[in-house]
Amino acid sequence: MRAGALALFGLLLALSQMAVTGRSSAAPAKRWYKGNLHTHTLNSDGDSTPHEVATWYREHGYQFLILSDHNYLTDPAGLNAVHAAREQFLLIPGEEVTDSFEKKPVHINAYNPSRLIDPQHGTSVASTIQKNVDEIRRAAALPSLNHPNFGWAVTVEDLLAVKGLGLFEVYNGHPAVNNEGGGGFLSLDEMWDALLTKGQKIYGVAVDDAHHFKRMGRELSNPGRGWVQVRAASLSTESIVSAIQQGDFYASTGVKLRDIQTSESEYRVDVDTANWEKVTTYFIGPGGTVLAKSFDTAAVYRYKGGERYVRARVESSSGARAWTQPAFAPFTRPASTD
Repeated sequence: MRAGALALFGLLLALSQMAVTGRSSAAPAKRWYKGNLHTHTLNSDGDSTPHEVATWYREHGYQFLILSDHNYLTDPAGLNAVHAAREQFLLIPGEEVTDSFEKKPVHINAYNPSRLIDPQHGTSVASTIQKNVDEIRRAAALPSLNHPNFGWAVTVEDLLAVKGLGLFEVYNGHPAVNNEGGGGFLSLDEMWDALLTKGQKIYGVAVDDAHHFKRMGRELSNPGRGWVQVRAASLSTESIVSAIQQGDFYASTGVKLRDIQTSESEYRVDVDTANWEKVTTYFIGPGGTVLAKSFDTAAVYRYKGGERYVRARVESSSGARAWTQPAFAPFTRPASTD
């Protein structure tokens, strides 16, 4: 009787707390957070202070920001004291680990490192990437390869030799990074499919790689050109970084998605369009093959069987794009990209 009375009392207390707070103990619903993963300040080769850069992103509707200066780790604590607000804006630590091999630039972003990461150097492009990826992992951070076609430095063959990468830039807004390839070099979209087709599980991010905030022009690396929308339980460093690691995000240059859902039978992309806008969604599989395309804002691809992966690219009549992350056979997301 006494145990039963205590249990009843506990239930009544929990119900009363719910009535007061309006909350239950259930996990919070996930929502989308807009963020930039790659930008620069006066701490390396940007033209503005960390405060000015953080101000630009907060005032332009971003919810989180990583300052990724070259071989410099900006402590975001002071900036968060000024700019951060619960569920509104957050700065996450970051660094662009900047290395090279025989004048070929090898740049890898570290998301949320526990310390400054020195470039590790290697005996080839692949080993330079690998040694830096390993050091970034030792610093408890997520590594993401930046602009592979910058200086035509990184090939598919290089990346196939690397373990533990997990992320790379499928779009970078800097005007000199050659996103579209050319002259026999693959575009970043083609590179992504070549890696996925060979069995490497890797997710694609979009960034602006901004350096110039005081002057605007197509020839400059200005902010607002590429970003990610991350689906997370809260605007916290842990939640955002975990969602990125698990591939629960999409990359964009302007296309907005309402939802992305994958199941054992289908891949669904719901696009949020303006009244004047037309969109085409391409579902892409091994070898970069277009498996299907849809002009509907609710685009659905039903698996035929035999696809090792499926991803989607949404193209807008405005010229903007969005890239969703690959679902892997048997079409359940892996818990980690390690």
